[in-house]
Amino acid sequence: MKRNIFIPIVMLSALLVLTSCGDDQPVIDTDHEENEIEEHTELVQLSQSVLTEFGIELDRAAPGTIQIHVTLPGEIVIPSDQLAHIHPRFPGIVKEIYKYIGDKVNEGDALALIEGNESLSEYEVQSLITGEIIEKHLTRGEVIDDNEHGFVVANLNQVWANLSLYQKDLPYVKVGQRVIISRGGNTPEVQATISYISPVMNEITRTTIARVIVPNRDRSWKPGLFITGAIETHRQQVNISIPKTALEFFEGNQVVFVKTDLGFEPRPIEIGLRNDVNVEIIKGLAQGETYVKKGAFTLKAELQKGEMDEGHAH
Repeated sequence: MKRNIFIPIVMLSALLVLTSCGDDQPVIDTDHEENEIEEHTELVQLSQSVLTEFGIELDRAAPGTIQIHVTLPGEIVIPSDQLAHIHPRFPGIVKEIYKYIGDKVNEGDALALIEGNESLSEYEVQSLITGEIIEKHLTRGEVIDDNEHGFVVANLNQVWANLSLYQKDLPYVKVGQRVIISRGGNTPEVQATISYISPVMNEITRTTIARVIVPNRDRSWKPGLFITGAIETHRQQVNISIPKTALEFFEGNQVVFVKTDLGFEPRPIEIGLRNDVNVEIIKGLAQGETYVKKGAFTLKAELQKGEMDEGHAH
């Protein structure tokens, strides 16, 4: 049984339509009344000021492009050729420490001074690459005689985003495809391309690596970060494309609020292609119709409120 949640003024006027009888006595046209109520139930009418106050945005249904993505998990790592483990060449005693964690160094810079055990002569431990010190495993006066002591230097101007590529996605992912790398929250994303796909599958995880080179001069992409990569596999032109922000669930149906002459109505729709941002509408919304693009939750709340109040208006 349909509910007459809101009857606009134009409907009230329909209830007063008069017809002429033989004795010129006015009679209410009840058939017209029932048709109007049946046709225009579950409507919300909001003024422009209310739309603006609640940030409700409208748009017209139009053709668009749906970008289909494969989304893969991954991790930020240091490029192997931009990482150096630097150890003292001979056993001895650490006499001086010149550089510490976080210090920038150039190739050939002295990191520490060691006095050799056998010759008692001093020699410098020098950086093998330009970068910054990310680990230090020796202190002044310490006796060193193994490979556990030394420095780790990394060049972090670029990092690798290693994405885990599953077997089912192998046919759709190629070198050169565009990737959107994100790390969650409100942090900025970065767009790049796949530079390498490993030819070997991991025997345990049954995945291979799709590598993306990410610029990192601001050091925001820290090694060890878990990330996701959205790889665009193809694009499809569709008759109607709307943002996901327009979708709501109402009375068990996925709906879009469509503007009519009498107010906004929750229109059940059928969805085709979709991605993280947009969906294709294949039924329920026609090109050129005005719909609520953002803020439809407010209209849904008004309808639910009307179920208890048996009527509302703004």
